[in-house]
Amino acid sequence: MATEALDAALDRLEQALDTVEVALSRRGNNGGGADEELAVLKVRHRKLKDTVAQELHQLDLLLAGLPK
Repeated sequence: MATEALDAALDRLEQALDTVEVALSRRGNNGGGADEELAVLKVRHRKLKDTVAQELHQLDLLLAGLPK
């Protein structure tokens, strides 16, 4: 269960990073709304990064509880 949530969070993070890369390439081309789009993407990236960190923490807790 935790690994599924982690995989989903990582997938969303990869998608967000791809979107940021596209936004940055557009920024060089037109510059207009790219600044606003980049700001939105930064917020989304922070949320995804926090989600991944939380999921990794949960996974660490699960692994700590496994017998050695």
